[in-house]
Amino acid sequence: MRPMLLVSAMLLCLGAAQVTARAAAAPPARLDHILLWGRSIDQVTAVMAVKLGFQVRPGRDPGGVANRYIRFADSSFVELLGITRPDPAFDPGMKEDQQALKGDPGSRTFGFRTSSLDAIHRSLQALHYAVTPFFSGPDSAKPGWRLFAFDRAPLSSNTFFIDYAADYAPDQFDPANAGDHRVTREHPNGARELSAIWLVSGDAEADRKQLAKMGFGNAVPVRLPEVGAVGFCVPVGPTALLALQPEGSGIAAETLASGGPRVLGVSFGVADLGRAQRWVERGYERTLATYRGLSGESFLAPTRDDLGLSIEFHAIVPGRAPCAGADVQDGV
Repeated sequence: MRPMLLVSAMLLCLGAAQVTARAAAAPPARLDHILLWGRSIDQVTAVMAVKLGFQVRPGRDPGGVANRYIRFADSSFVELLGITRPDPAFDPGMKEDQQALKGDPGSRTFGFRTSSLDAIHRSLQALHYAVTPFFSGPDSAKPGWRLFAFDRAPLSSNTFFIDYAADYAPDQFDPANAGDHRVTREHPNGARELSAIWLVSGDAEADRKQLAKMGFGNAVPVRLPEVGAVGFCVPVGPTALLALQPEGSGIAAETLASGGPRVLGVSFGVADLGRAQRWVERGYERTLATYRGLSGESFLAPTRDDLGLSIEFHAIVPGRAPCAGADVQDGV
């Protein structure tokens, strides 16, 4: 991934152990957020708020690409992006992203969060990954975030590693005001956490191998009949990264055929699955069935046409480990 995409997107919002050529030790990290492009910033905001029941927070629009946020109690978030003028100030990475999406909604980029940013950067360099220098923001006068990306994406979707200053307040609220901080992370649909990101490509095994080399091992074979996909569930701290490929016809095959490798879906844990289901059923004016997914009782919102990806809601099960519900399949 070209680093400029990551720098622009984040500006909108806001001794190491010896390593060898073998896989690195598992880095202390979790999934942080995805960058989700809409047909416009108002379109993607309306879908997320009205149809799905998320609270959407304001962002900025410095150069014709606006952003907004959906933040969760577990500190993860979704960053919404949309073009606001005919001649936006794209950097090369943004232009590449939009060319791949063909102006349609969708996501091609996600981030890992870690407090061991420097150690992971050195580890990946030693493993001969084309990592970028560090970038930081929002400005030098105020603590914010630091990140690095890759000049050549190691996975089928673009990724980066990021860390935040302890007092960074991207919602523009006084961090001393605990009430404001709390209420920005409460959602009408009861969502509390981003629990999994689903990647789709033509070769799930290639993504699994790269993740293992980067230090994210313990992959578990999985099958997702709801989207027609098969692949691996890889634990990343308290979260899970799914590396998938199509299995027969279905949403995964259609998504890959129409837009290439990308983020196929995102899973959110909710406090009350029935409430979330009722909200989405009203928003989409249809009845939705639940199923037993990787995270327990779940349902899939019909968001592919609106957002270019699928959104899964599941009931939160306290203490449940990521990938614990994976259905192991021989020969995956």
